[in-house]
Amino acid sequence: MTAAATQAYTGVFPIAPTPFSDSGDLDLEGMRRVLDCMVDQGVDGICILANYSEQFLLSDEERTTLLDLCLKHVAGRVPVIVTCSHYSTRLAVDRAMRAEKAGAKMLMLMPPYHGASLRADEKGMLEHFQRIAEAVSIPIMVQDAPLSGVTLSVPFLVRLAKEVPQVSYFKIEVPGAAAKLRGLIEAGGKAIVGPFDGEESITLMADLDAGATGTMPSALLPDLIKPVVTQFLSGKRKEAAAAYARILPLINYENRQCGLRATKTVMAEGKVIKSDAVRHPLERLHPATKAGLLELARELDPVALRWGK
Repeated sequence: MTAAATQAYTGVFPIAPTPFSDSGDLDLEGMRRVLDCMVDQGVDGICILANYSEQFLLSDEERTTLLDLCLKHVAGRVPVIVTCSHYSTRLAVDRAMRAEKAGAKMLMLMPPYHGASLRADEKGMLEHFQRIAEAVSIPIMVQDAPLSGVTLSVPFLVRLAKEVPQVSYFKIEVPGAAAKLRGLIEAGGKAIVGPFDGEESITLMADLDAGATGTMPSALLPDLIKPVVTQFLSGKRKEAAAAYARILPLINYENRQCGLRATKTVMAEGKVIKSDAVRHPLERLHPATKAGLLELARELDPVALRWGK
């Protein structure tokens, strides 16, 4: 099938956390509240079932439950990207088809990998994305992240975009992301519809300067990240840089000290969710780290810190 969004997606598409009860069960009502909080933060879209959603700690049954719940609850208020990564092409195709049927507007996938040494070569990766594209009619985003251990060269990504036109969005969150984004945009031209960055937007200004048109942070402070993107894309770089400088200490603390636990910690403090629980072998933040995070967050007062109070 052939597909392209009628208008390119740009802006802030944060990752939704998956809330759990203290006992580790899915908190489905909490999930609905997370989505409502994100919409109220003015996000341009939401990504679900990603690594920051603890997707690697979810059963297949839980994935299906969350997919259906999230798409029904968002109900078209903003576009939803669904992460469908899997080493198996067959299972990735199944996930992609299920996501599109549920109402996803885009799919996000990492290249096929498993553990430290199972990797597909470029031929296998190209065929992996081709088969997924043949099964759906919505755009596909490639997630280029260190977690996979897969090296995705700019020439290969450009080839992928040109040979599989549905693969038109790219989330670049490797070291030197700005340089890679710049090279990708220059070499890929119109085939690169959506150059995004990630990694909590920790290199956002450099990436915007390189040509990024979107970012995929956590759901901790998208309401404060959005003005940076909006001002930059409207030509107000100085104002964007000032806004970014103000929030960068919190983003840095999140990225370097907390990881995916930061959003849950802030959302629990803000009464969005009942618990900041993560699934073992992950553990909650150390009390001192939590205190440092909340100190920085209170200075900025993001919506997530007060939404449920």
